[in-house]
Amino acid sequence: MSTYRQIFYQIVFGTRNREATINEANEVELYKYISGVIKEHNCHLYRINSMPDHIHIFSDLHPSVCLADFVKSIKVSSSLWMKETGKFPDFSAWQGGYGAFTYSIREKDMIIEYVKNQKEHHKKESFYDEYKRLLIENGIEFIFNPFRVGGQIRLINPCLQQGLIKFKPFGLLHR
Repeated sequence: MSTYRQIFYQIVFGTRNREATINEANEVELYKYISGVIKEHNCHLYRINSMPDHIHIFSDLHPSVCLADFVKSIKVSSSLWMKETGKFPDFSAWQGGYGAFTYSIREKDMIIEYVKNQKEHHKKESFYDEYKRLLIENGIEFIFNPFRVGGQIRLINPCLQQGLIKFKPFGLLHR
């Protein structure tokens, strides 16, 4: 019996400390490199785009590939490549985590356009607001720490600290 799949992911992750280290002059080469990593995992890249401080990848996921291993491979190999080539001199690392959001075939073209238009989109919405919106739209609980400079988003964990604001999809839960 053959294996069939239709698993579309939009994967989003930032640079360490949201530093603007993805330069526009070399971003296309970075996309080509990441595309090769994705192909090595028997996955298909539908669209990739970035801003100086984060990247969006829209791809499918082969059933034999674990999402966490897939993202780790992209981040580790592209980080090494970015440092070795010298084309991203200010780049130090990717952030520790990532967001991965699933979509259906009906949403595929919409997400391709969304990723394609990142630069235009971010003239109106900050990365923080975009990421928070994606978490809410996808029903992912998270906490926001307003006392940290620039705020901090983390997924809900059992050790909530005083002063953090807990969000549940479609609204604020409590302080």
